[in-house]
Amino acid sequence: MAKPIVAVVGRPNVGKSTFFNAIAGERISIVQDTPGVTRDRIYADVNWLDKDFTLVDTGGIEPDSKDVILSQMREQAQIAIETADVILFMVDVRQGLVDADFRVADLLRRSQKPLVLAVNKVDNFDKMMPDVYEFYNLGLGEPVPISAASRLGFGDLLDEVIKFFPQGESTSEDDDIPKVAIVGKPNVGKSSLVNKLLGQDRLIVSDIAGTTRDAVDTKVKNHGKNYIFIDTAGLRRKSKIKEEIERYSIIRAVAAVEKADVVLVMIDATEGVTEQDAKIAGIAHERGKGIIIAVNKWDAVEKDNKTMKEHENKIRQILSFIPYADIIYISAMTGQRLQKIYDTVDRVIENRTMRIQTGVLNEIVAEAVVMQQPPSDKGKRLKIFYVTQVAVNPPTFVIFVNDKQLMHFSYERYLENRIRDAFGGFMGTTLRFIVRERQEDK
Repeated sequence: MAKPIVAVVGRPNVGKSTFFNAIAGERISIVQDTPGVTRDRIYADVNWLDKDFTLVDTGGIEPDSKDVILSQMREQAQIAIETADVILFMVDVRQGLVDADFRVADLLRRSQKPLVLAVNKVDNFDKMMPDVYEFYNLGLGEPVPISAASRLGFGDLLDEVIKFFPQGESTSEDDDIPKVAIVGKPNVGKSSLVNKLLGQDRLIVSDIAGTTRDAVDTKVKNHGKNYIFIDTAGLRRKSKIKEEIERYSIIRAVAAVEKADVVLVMIDATEGVTEQDAKIAGIAHERGKGIIIAVNKWDAVEKDNKTMKEHENKIRQILSFIPYADIIYISAMTGQRLQKIYDTVDRVIENRTMRIQTGVLNEIVAEAVVMQQPPSDKGKRLKIFYVTQVAVNPPTFVIFVNDKQLMHFSYERYLENRIRDAFGGFMGTTLRFIVRERQEDK
């Protein structure tokens, strides 16, 4: 199940970024007492009462402003509203209820999304509650008082937010169908690829970058087996953005990655890997998704016997944090090697669900320890007592050691490589390791 998306919206300077930073646990958004400072939407993964969700910070909505930056922020907030599962509407108790709040409330009400009204800057609940009650006039239900700066009232607010999350596990008949998110910058051929796989022009294909605005789910059958392909709005360099709406496509890509089992990162063979390609691959990696790198427009590249190897070396160099990702070379226009996509998706899904017997796993780790001694510090050496696999999607392992501080990142990577070597590389999937301490006599 994909994580719900909660968008924080409201007029400029009501404290959205301060709230976002406090919840996210780090200073991600720019905070300044000048309306309109948060110009790009930022997202963070949040957990509250065992509920995981993605929190999205937006620029302020100024409904009637003709200012270029504020109008762009209005566009991005609108996209956040369309994408969100729950909207957290923030207002400012110090400014009081203003006409713009009513207009924003009307905009949010028309979205027909679940709404939670947060009244910020309530630094003294006893004295300021009469001012909070004024916001009942918005007709959005009970206002929840908070102070983002003092971190007051967060628990009550998040309790209200998670009430709107889906309860229990999804029982959709599509749950068992492999879901593949197709991501990449505009005009790389994502929609063309889905249309070719479908055999019909279901998605709009155009030479105008950014034609696809929304993530579109398409069910495709290959040799009797169903797949769901999720086409996303393209990502492109901020300096080249002409239509401001494209600037905010990344949140849709994040949502698509969240829904997917496997992420197909499409790269233009004629351009190579871009900063945006690396950014979205990083999001997929952080979320533990399967990753396939599809080099599209391969038919447009002049080749000799070294071309493919040279391309692969460049890709591996830039995307060095995902050495496990499969690389395939395709042409969405001609249909070249498209069957390879299905074969690779099947292999990645198989690797993501692989389970290793504990005995076999510990034999591999014991052999690795003999070949390369664990690190030590101040006369104390790392001891690995036991390793076991505790989850799949992605494969997750717990390593019991005598001292967590001695488990250097480099040695953990060494153990990961030994496990990958023993089981065909676990191609296409990240592996997760949890290090826990255990006393030696236990």
